[in-house]
Amino acid sequence: MPYLEPVFNQPGIMKFIHLLILSILSTFSALGQTKKATISGKVVDENDKPLFHVNISILGKEKGTTTNDSGSFLITVTPGRPVALVFSFTGYKNVQRNFNLLDGENEVVTVQMQSQQNVLEGVTVKDNRARTEAGRINIDPSVAILNPSPLGNIESLIKIFTGSNNELTSQYNVRGGSYDENIIYVNDFEVFRPYLVRSGQQEGLSFINPEMTENVKFYNGGFQAKYGDKMSSVLDITYKRPRKFAGSAYIGLLEQGLHLEGTGNNDKLTYLVGFRNRSNRNLVSSQDTKGNYIPSSSDVQGLITYQPNSKWLFEVLANISKSKFNLFPEESKLSSAVFSPLFTQNIAVDIAFQGQEKDAYQTNMVGLSTTWQPRKNFRLKGMLSRFENDEAENIDITGAYLFGERNFDKSQATFGLIVNPLGAGVYQNFSRNQLNIQVYNASLKGSIDKEKHFIQFGSSVERQIVTDKLNEWEYNDSAGYSLPYSPNMLRLNKVLKNKADLTIDRFSGFVQDNIQFRDSAAVTLQIGLRYNYNTLNNEFLLSPRAGFSFKPGNWQKDIVFRGSAGAYNQPPFYRELRRYDGTVNTQLKAQKSWQVSAGFDYNIKLLQRPGRITTELYYKGMTDVVPYDIDNVRLRYFGENMAKAYAAGAEVRLFGELVKDAESWISLGFMRTRENISNDHYYNYKLNDQNKPIDSTLVNVGSLRRPTDRMITFGMFFQDYLSTNKNFKVYLNTLYGSSLPYNIPGSVKYRNALVIDPYIRADLGFSALLLDTDKSNRRSHSPFKGFDNIWASLEIFNIIDRPNTISYLLIKDFANNVFTLPNRLTPRLLNLKLIAKW
Repeated sequence: MPYLEPVFNQPGIMKFIHLLILSILSTFSALGQTKKATISGKVVDENDKPLFHVNISILGKEKGTTTNDSGSFLITVTPGRPVALVFSFTGYKNVQRNFNLLDGENEVVTVQMQSQQNVLEGVTVKDNRARTEAGRINIDPSVAILNPSPLGNIESLIKIFTGSNNELTSQYNVRGGSYDENIIYVNDFEVFRPYLVRSGQQEGLSFINPEMTENVKFYNGGFQAKYGDKMSSVLDITYKRPRKFAGSAYIGLLEQGLHLEGTGNNDKLTYLVGFRNRSNRNLVSSQDTKGNYIPSSSDVQGLITYQPNSKWLFEVLANISKSKFNLFPEESKLSSAVFSPLFTQNIAVDIAFQGQEKDAYQTNMVGLSTTWQPRKNFRLKGMLSRFENDEAENIDITGAYLFGERNFDKSQATFGLIVNPLGAGVYQNFSRNQLNIQVYNASLKGSIDKEKHFIQFGSSVERQIVTDKLNEWEYNDSAGYSLPYSPNMLRLNKVLKNKADLTIDRFSGFVQDNIQFRDSAAVTLQIGLRYNYNTLNNEFLLSPRAGFSFKPGNWQKDIVFRGSAGAYNQPPFYRELRRYDGTVNTQLKAQKSWQVSAGFDYNIKLLQRPGRITTELYYKGMTDVVPYDIDNVRLRYFGENMAKAYAAGAEVRLFGELVKDAESWISLGFMRTRENISNDHYYNYKLNDQNKPIDSTLVNVGSLRRPTDRMITFGMFFQDYLSTNKNFKVYLNTLYGSSLPYNIPGSVKYRNALVIDPYIRADLGFSALLLDTDKSNRRSHSPFKGFDNIWASLEIFNIIDRPNTISYLLIKDFANNVFTLPNRLTPRLLNLKLIAKW
């Protein structure tokens, strides 16, 4: 061998030493080689022609190689361990091969790749604008399909970032605001939800269909002037523009769905249709109240676009959604720990029911839009839409209750029974409520792209027609006496009767300029102004807003600093107008706020893979606030501009791939929100021996926790797959939220009187690919010939089986002491789902 020739030319002793050294090195080299295995071969197309520069990677690792000009490759792997190679090439479907080689073994393979038309898999375009806009979070809608959540919708992913206290609702609270402070757009059309829903058990489907969704932009504050007049957040959804015929179907214990998409007329026409049906019976049947639950909801959505040429685009978006909730309650057995300083034992209540509840909610929406783009830098879009919400509540339920100490001794005959009664009574809830809301909207918006400036503008006219018939009352009887007690008459505990017919016209618009400065650093600036006027209270509002981003040009670190400041005013919708007693305040002013935020977006390397850290500090100062209480998902407003409030906090988020191509994220938030109600005072009386007042003191409550005041929120979404196969995946969805205040309804003196324990929940999901995308190995007569893939998933909801509390039941004993018993959410449950795509 050539490298040994110099050795043999040495003198004897040196020759011996060199030979010894070379022998030792050769021995170690040979030993090292036996600890390796190789895979070699060739990659060809469907015509057996070699493919060069095909990317070959070891699944879950950065290590890999490429094929040479003849399509050949050689890669070294660790013997004795399962390993998977992934072959990827632009315009071809990925191929995965699994191996498990012995020491020194060489496996020779030939890999054939199938071309994929109209797909450019090798190019990934990332929207970096998300890094330059304050408060913006981009969400992958495909994750919602397999995310383990009782709802399985886009909002379930949003809750990971914002926190939650109810897994049965699609509602979410952002930075201390109520759900009514959030705005949702689908293809630029604003969408709404039912208003009379009292609990998550009654709530139907979210408007957003994840199977039809292409892009999700979520702003948890600091959003631009082009978005509407709300104070907390914006969810901006864009539905797909199909490029070919495709579809999907899924069936599970909770929900079933089907969607179809395709093109026609030389790809000028596209259609996208989705159907969903959902029943929460398996979820609500495990509630504390036993009985016959019949919840059901379904919807049909469609999006049709027609583009006759490059200058014109026509679009029709339509939705019909129906939800029904029927309940025939039988009994409820509640037990809990200490709820009064007077008692230390377990307190329990048994309730026997009669009657029923029948609710129906129907929404329908149709929107028409025309986009005209005569030049590349100029665009106009005209929009017409109609939304209608028709709701009916019919409740007539009587409950007879007995509460006291429950016996938990299984050795006794009275096990499970109340053995030491503290109180008894009867209550009856009655309602016959009807609400119809119609919203008509006409708007025009456009944009001009001129070098460094991107100018956007728009104006809209909206008419809201509200017809409300409110008729509900509540009767309470404790120990044979009607509460509140009156010796000469029968008094009901609560009576709400009112009729309202309102027609409100709103005029709004905006103009904003997105400016880009590029020198040694990249700087963007957004400056905008919104206006809003309504005929309800004739209030004219101006909302200036500004945002900026700055990326240092001479820094090695990829970091973007960003911030925002502006006014966010929210004119009242119908729910804010209605007071506790059912009357409507037509003079209610808009709630107003000034908000500032600042933070950064930092791209890092996390475990040798791409990662991101985002942080944001924010402050919201609010005036003309309308206080409200939350009872389950029902918001009950005071109907008066009687408070000032603020919210301040910080948020930190980490995005990364613990395994390649499977992004996970963690979100941590700290917040404090307080309100000072102008009339939050009461008299504190001193009593004599005959319980008659002898003195009184006026007490001002001061700043109190708002109903959404949650100090800490933590959310984590984690996904992983087997090291040898991406076809077996696991998903973990974890939420934590610290305690919330709970207000005694309608009581200023006992505001913040109770505390809801921290919300802790973890949902786990497993998914397996039953049928992969490789159709070449399927038989011509196979019933699955046309399918791209089929997945099966097993979901375990609330794996820690924590009994989270959503509200409280208030009852009185014989001595008129008030006790509170928690209303719990869902326990641990299983769900199976089968998903097919073609």
